[in-house]
Amino acid sequence: MTSYLLAGGGTAGHVNPLLAVADRLRRDDPSAEVLVLGTAEGLEARLVPDRGYELATIPKLPFPRRPNAAALRFPGEYRKTIRTVTSLIRERGIDAVVGFGGYASAPAYSAARKAGVPLVLHEANAKPGLANRLGARYTSHVGVAFDGTKLPHATFVGMPLRVEIEELDRAAARPLAAAEFGLDAARPTLLVTGGSLGARRINRTIADRAEAIVAAGYQILHIQGGRGELTDPGIEHYRLIEYCDRMDLAFALTDVAVARAGAATVSEFAALGIPAVYVPFPVGNGEQRFNAAGVVQAGGGILIDDAAFLPSWVDEKLLPLLGDGDGRAVAEMGARAARAGVRDGSDRMVSLIRSAL
Repeated sequence: MTSYLLAGGGTAGHVNPLLAVADRLRRDDPSAEVLVLGTAEGLEARLVPDRGYELATIPKLPFPRRPNAAALRFPGEYRKTIRTVTSLIRERGIDAVVGFGGYASAPAYSAARKAGVPLVLHEANAKPGLANRLGARYTSHVGVAFDGTKLPHATFVGMPLRVEIEELDRAAARPLAAAEFGLDAARPTLLVTGGSLGARRINRTIADRAEAIVAAGYQILHIQGGRGELTDPGIEHYRLIEYCDRMDLAFALTDVAVARAGAATVSEFAALGIPAVYVPFPVGNGEQRFNAAGVVQAGGGILIDDAAFLPSWVDEKLLPLLGDGDGRAVAEMGARAARAGVRDGSDRMVSLIRSAL
């Protein structure tokens, strides 16, 4: 029996690939023991037990960005956490530590090194996070979701995807998807999503031009997110919802998408051959622009700044694409996206783990 410690969490971008790899490890070897290391505050606290995996928690220790009392306490607390994780590795007979970034990962990387067990990393973003920049110094087994990610020993494996996305037959699932959302399976669909909280600019611009998009022959599935700023205008062929628990069905119905450029979003669209307009989140370290760069360069997507995604841009750029009578332009974009995408990221990542063992 092989025992794995999978470390990471905080956001869905860290938790979902971790769970995809955990599922693949257990599917390939039902006797494998999978223990997940995370924090009590991150999404992993709910998602990991829900998926049937044991979760061990450690304190959330953000790296101090300024000199203050927390910064003075940090070194001692960090060393204590490393000792805790090292003891866990030894007590549970862990054979390999696999990290996905986030608060729980950095102590796990140091503990793996201290315990002398193989360490494997996965970096989901094209612009690596601090924890994985640290961890990549300790191992030669580094998987990345995007080709060209600047980490030592980087191996392109793609994004480990949820099995319902990885195995999705979009054409076969389209009638069920249309029924799920009360839309027409025969009418081309524009999917609009800004993530769980939504994206104010995307929401307002699409709502402003919804009638024009429908007039171009499309229907709209608009997932506005948790802010709930929009009210349904009652336009035929326009479906407004706050959340979507069946993104696999949303993807099955989608012909073109407008979305943020989170690592998972870009990876899932590309893997499924969905052409997209990517509107990167304008705050942060700019990783979303880098995430979309590869598929955009391949011709499978369009990149537009948040500030420029206005109703006038929709009129000048998006409507001509949607209104292309024979749909060849959209189909070609989808084919180019698929050529840039990876569907077997979980298998590739598991192969990397096995090579470390």
